[in-house]
Amino acid sequence: MSSVQFDRIALIGIGLIGSSIAHDIKRLGLAKEVVISTRSAETLKRAEELKLGGRYTPSSAEAVRDVDLVIVSVPVGASGSVAAEISAHLKPGAIVTDVGSTKASVIAQMQPHMPGNVHFIPGHPIAGTEKSGPDAGFAGLFEGRWCIFTPIPGTDEVAIKKLRHFWESLGSRVDEMDAAHHDKVLAIVSHLPHLIAYNIVGTADDLEAVTESEVIKYSASGFRDFTRLAASDPTMWRDVCLHNRDAILEMLARFSEDLAYLQRAIRWGEGDKIFDLFTRTRAIRRSIVEAGQDVDAPDFGRHALDVKK
Repeated sequence: MSSVQFDRIALIGIGLIGSSIAHDIKRLGLAKEVVISTRSAETLKRAEELKLGGRYTPSSAEAVRDVDLVIVSVPVGASGSVAAEISAHLKPGAIVTDVGSTKASVIAQMQPHMPGNVHFIPGHPIAGTEKSGPDAGFAGLFEGRWCIFTPIPGTDEVAIKKLRHFWESLGSRVDEMDAAHHDKVLAIVSHLPHLIAYNIVGTADDLEAVTESEVIKYSASGFRDFTRLAASDPTMWRDVCLHNRDAILEMLARFSEDLAYLQRAIRWGEGDKIFDLFTRTRAIRRSIVEAGQDVDAPDFGRHALDVKK
């Protein structure tokens, strides 16, 4: 068991990420009390049934009173409204962080509401599944995964160190970078893949003549792996698109150029170009496995991950 790091932690939002954090806090004994807040009465009731915290309230303002660490885990488009609601009720010296996958937008929304006597440290744990809601969370989600901080210049180093220690206790490896750089990196490694998945599954759905038969029947040939990403929370990914627009559009343009290059190679029968591309991308897959960000197992390691859960 890890030692207690905070007397009270408030989790604002209790979906996949928030509930997984709650599981780990409880498992590791990182806080004396966990306060959970979400506007949905049904979700709040389910969180209580799962015993994810010690106190439950629909009011974010009430949840953060006398709390040492506040973790905002809501769709990025709601970050500003949450910050406005909690700002006047934050304990002096409290650390406020988030888990959103776009950082420049979150900073723009939240920072204006942050009092000068608290420590606002934007964060992003790069972990998750396609499932959502409090039932989706599980202990160990962050084990071996990266959590990126995008601290604002002048942020208290002691507070950053304390938050780093918290995420490392959850099993994460912590890195820091500029918010704009984070958004560009995530646009290619996360946001664009999800958009491609949503789009290709939507294209298949448009082919109504085969969607109800051949596409579903033979989905194990590759289509199935796109559907996993395309099953992700629509609200969250809508907000990601709207709040990381510039970086996503830049990566979409680059992707379109590369796709046109492949299209020409196929049209003109340029096998060497096709082979070189496939060889290079295969090496990237192997590098990801070697970096510990996936498992080299049949069926993309699904069975191994199911056992871990």
